[in-house]
Amino acid sequence: MLYLIGLGLADEHDITVRGLDAIKKCSHVYLESYTSILHIPKERLEAFYEKSIILADREMVETQADEILHNAQNEDVCFLVVGDPFGYESYEVYRAWLTIEQRRTLI
Repeated sequence: MLYLIGLGLADEHDITVRGLDAIKKCSHVYLESYTSILHIPKERLEAFYEKSIILADREMVETQADEILHNAQNEDVCFLVVGDPFGYESYEVYRAWLTIEQRRTLI
């Protein structure tokens, strides 16, 4: 399962309880790191979420979206976005999310 999770705009405490629950069960946690600026260090998120976070820069998102999607087919993966995840601009992550949703609909 691929989770697209909005972090809010200020710090690690802005996440919803459901978002935090999803992060805690994910084996891979990616943080989009090029369209929005998080005003705290990544390490504060890692400490609060008790998870390692992989920074996903533009190159990673555009060239490795298939890897993120592949991982999400067999395990829980989340993609963290500062603010609202559906305000995020990367076509590649939306494509991955839509592909998973379409597969789930067909099952």
